[in-house]
Amino acid sequence: MQPAQIAFLILVFAAVFTAAQAAIGLLTVATTKRKVNARIRAAEKVDGVSALVLELRKQRGLNAEGQRGERLAWLSNLIVASGLRYEPRKWIAMAAMGGLTVGLCVATLSKLPLLGLAMGLAAALGGPVVVLKFKAGQRAKLLGFQLPQGLEIIVRSLEAGHPVPTAISLVGREMSDPIGSEFGMAADEIAYGATLEQAVERMAERCQHPDVDLFAATVRLQERAGGNLAALLKLNANTVRERHRMRLKIKAASAEGRASAMILTLAPFLALGAIMVISPGFYGDVIHERFVQIGLGVIGVWMFIGNLVMRRMIDMRL
Repeated sequence: MQPAQIAFLILVFAAVFTAAQAAIGLLTVATTKRKVNARIRAAEKVDGVSALVLELRKQRGLNAEGQRGERLAWLSNLIVASGLRYEPRKWIAMAAMGGLTVGLCVATLSKLPLLGLAMGLAAALGGPVVVLKFKAGQRAKLLGFQLPQGLEIIVRSLEAGHPVPTAISLVGREMSDPIGSEFGMAADEIAYGATLEQAVERMAERCQHPDVDLFAATVRLQERAGGNLAALLKLNANTVRERHRMRLKIKAASAEGRASAMILTLAPFLALGAIMVISPGFYGDVIHERFVQIGLGVIGVWMFIGNLVMRRMIDMRL
């Protein structure tokens, strides 16, 4: 191959590589901008701060006063902590479709209608709870990771001479979800007439995160006792970072236990599913026997107890 051809191929490769990098950069910027402007899109649909506050509360599953539902408080807390847009009709339809699909699949593969009905009900009722818990866990991790950055923005804004509500609204404009939406809602509530302590307290109730609770306690202490809020928030940010670092160390130390729990939990169900597909009559022919039913029930109870024990062994909180 001639040197001119080699140089031409290098130039072509460089051009393709540069174009790919530019496309990836544009997509990344567009995604980030879309995340940052998630709350701003809600503001474009309403007029006035009061309407915006009510709309944001409605999207989070809160009433007009910003309170959670009194019935099924644990479910209301889970819905608010997940950060998902509250759409009960859509959620019920999706849960019903998921339960129907699971029930039909199980009944078809196992040829046991009662088992399909039980699994369908379990999927329809337990599936949404699992999804909400997963989303709440993901959101809590992002909150813990983003909170020190948000506190530093507030500190720099205060040191520049801005008032506290302006510093909080700056975090809501500049940072992506979930921390941007939470601080943005707090700024909107302050503009709506709430005090700084009330807005931060409501934010802590929505987030249900220990680091946000620490931030709320810091603001409450400064409001009542006075002092340099910027210096307190600097210490707060350092404390949150150290707690986040410690959580990562605990997660690494307990990784083996969590992997063992997952394998020991999934293995029997995977084996049962494979047996049902390969040889449906293996359990189907004897499932009506009382001894087999009692044995499977005892196995299920022991698995449940074992999972509780393993969870207690690896569940370390700060």
